[in-house]
Amino acid sequence: MIDHERDLASVKAATDRLLDAAASWDNAATAEPSRLPGWTRGHVLAHIARNADALVNVLQGRPMYADAATRDADIERDADRPLAVQLADVRESGDGFQAAGAEPADWSRTVELRNGVTDSASRIPFRRWVEVALHHVDLGVGYELEDLPEEFVQREIDFLAERFTGAPTVPPTRIAATEGTGTWTTGSTEGAEVTVTGPAPELLGWLAGRRDGSALKTEGGPLPALPPL
Repeated sequence: MIDHERDLASVKAATDRLLDAAASWDNAATAEPSRLPGWTRGHVLAHIARNADALVNVLQGRPMYADAATRDADIERDADRPLAVQLADVRESGDGFQAAGAEPADWSRTVELRNGVTDSASRIPFRRWVEVALHHVDLGVGYELEDLPEEFVQREIDFLAERFTGAPTVPPTRIAATEGTGTWTTGSTEGAEVTVTGPAPELLGWLAGRRDGSALKTEGGPLPALPPL
């Protein structure tokens, strides 16, 4: 069962961890490239802040973003700000998300995100945790997939395996963590099954598009190509 209050606490811890790491930067560091193509670290920080605002909209029954163009324009607008402004924005928008999450609500209700995607309100705090944790890795400042909490890694693999289930371009795929911490199935139901094994952080990196999967082992066929997230 999803515990949204526990996830909200995990979001707060992940946000504090990111802010603590960035506190030692200078303004030049925010202009350096992140690991996301075409984005500087400033773009990543701006996205993290605006995503918090967007998920408050979701929890309060408003559209997540006005439209895709506005979302992208807001990130571009905020990407070049001084470090102190960036960090204050991440902190304040994160506090706003925490406040929205603390409001009395029916957490079993269905909410709408981008592009018509729906989910349980109870899973929105975990979705925010994903944004903060994976984008901390994307900043390229020494925080890696291996540093993520084990619970987070397992749950995000669960989420992504579910997301790709039924994808017609992905063969039937069995995923197994070499630590013995879990096995998953994903992909279509047609064709020969491919088994993918490796350390859980490497599996997450492949599923989340953060690593190329070269550290993984496959049986029954090549490493499946996954649709973009």
